[in-house]
Amino acid sequence: MAKGDGANGLTMAPLTTRRTDANVALSDIQIAQAANLKPVLPMAQERLGIPASALEAYGHYKAKIDLAWLDRQSGPSGRLVLVTAISPTPAGEGKTTTVVGLGDALNRIGKRCVIALREPSLGPVFGMKGGAAGGGHAQVVPMEDINLHFTGDFNAIALAHNLLAALIDNHIHHGNALGFDLRRITWRRVVDMNDRALRSTVIALGGPGNGFPREDGFDIVVASEVMAIFCLATSRRDLKERLARIIVGYTRDLKPICASDLQAHGAMAALLKDALKPNLVQTLENNPALIHGGPFANIAHGCNSVIATQAALKLGDYVVTEAGFGADLGAEKFIDIKCRKSGLRPDAVVIVATLRALKYHGGVDLKDLAAPDPAAVEKGLPNLEQHVENIRHRYGLPCVVALNHFTSDTERELAVLRRHMERQGVPVVIARHWAEGSAGAEELAHAVVRLAESGTSALRFVYEDDDSLWNKMKAIATRVYGASDISADSKVRARIASLQQEGYGHYPVCVAKTQYSFSTDPRLRGAPTGHMVNIRDVRLAAGAEFVVMICGDIMTMPGLPKEPASARIDIDDEGRISGLF
Repeated sequence: MAKGDGANGLTMAPLTTRRTDANVALSDIQIAQAANLKPVLPMAQERLGIPASALEAYGHYKAKIDLAWLDRQSGPSGRLVLVTAISPTPAGEGKTTTVVGLGDALNRIGKRCVIALREPSLGPVFGMKGGAAGGGHAQVVPMEDINLHFTGDFNAIALAHNLLAALIDNHIHHGNALGFDLRRITWRRVVDMNDRALRSTVIALGGPGNGFPREDGFDIVVASEVMAIFCLATSRRDLKERLARIIVGYTRDLKPICASDLQAHGAMAALLKDALKPNLVQTLENNPALIHGGPFANIAHGCNSVIATQAALKLGDYVVTEAGFGADLGAEKFIDIKCRKSGLRPDAVVIVATLRALKYHGGVDLKDLAAPDPAAVEKGLPNLEQHVENIRHRYGLPCVVALNHFTSDTERELAVLRRHMERQGVPVVIARHWAEGSAGAEELAHAVVRLAESGTSALRFVYEDDDSLWNKMKAIATRVYGASDISADSKVRARIASLQQEGYGHYPVCVAKTQYSFSTDPRLRGAPTGHMVNIRDVRLAAGAEFVVMICGDIMTMPGLPKEPASARIDIDDEGRISGLF
């Protein structure tokens, strides 16, 4: 299941407020609405040297950067810092908040830093997880816009995807010259909302004028191959070429049919013309932020666009970006897919944790996480240690642990964490950016600079290009997840073997699985070992150039929880929104 499907047995508790020693608790949206934003055009000129002629303003505080202007920029590239986390818990870890706080702190200590983030999906905004603009005094703004329609990128991606779906059924209706086997159409429709009722559908009912009835279904937009292509493309040309290669179905003799066969890729690329330009906004402290693209890491590759990341590296001395969920999912895909394809190389990694999350992995119930429990912290540390092991020894990258601070944290609990991390030679920094903004992350910023400038980054992949698809999946499961082996039924095995024989064996593997555990069982906390990773389904993303292995009960269309976040979202007569977090 994707982010926030209540059927997974986990209940997310939105921690939208925290009381600090110095402040009365305010909600994230209240803090964001009180921000003193700078107009985006002069901010871009002053901070990044982007002329107004290279910007397309979306109101006063959002703008898109012209691709042609970006292409003309040269010079040394900045240092890349990747922020990841331990396995997510209902208590929350604050990964995006840490990206923003660290970016602000790097600017505070004199480094020209640009942050690069994913765009939020409306599914989790109205579902369980909430938005993705940071929190407390470490947010990107305008927060309401970012968490709602923003600049329309997701709508453009959905339209491009669904145009292709419409062209498939239109082609079949008008004679099916390409010979689609209606049982083997692989291109589903998408919508940017959690709607379990659309997972499996039947279309074209009502008579001959409505086409040929067949089974279909919907995925969430962030699971779309168009989204994956959008985030991996390096130019409009590359985008269009990738769109052309999308396989949408097969003939009766199993010949693949591509988007180019339907002459769809040109129109799809046209719909994405403006969306492909990265979006420029700012933090609460008026530092620049690029927010662009947004695939989930539990069902897709979990990274913002290559275009935005490369743009940020041209514009800043430091770039802080994130990979979705823990280092077993987001960071692995960032390395094995995004870095492999783009040539990006992180100089340092930040692993975000909280004592509450560690206690949860140590077996403590959600309602009891605020109570001091050093023993539970120690019991939950294997989860953090496994993520550290992955970053340092699987991916070859130096890292620091950023402990997102809560006022309920105790010195005894902190001592347990520090003692264990000292044994691994990994620094632990207490980060207070949620409550204090950049001032609370200065120590973290200095630690990151030391790591990034140490020259110790030696990125390596979990598997090699010429490994078989099966062995790539096995390498991820055994080396990163701690599994004993992988399994699949005969149908899935045959499909993997067929993809290998058809020439797709050199593609990287994108694993779709629960984010809550190293295993495929979201209830297994900590760092389980010896488990089996079962591959339930496999999908080819020929345009994105990876093979999706769907494992366990994960779904590409999430559902809403019993009490969705939408119930708390409202707007008053003056147009002021409340309830977003």
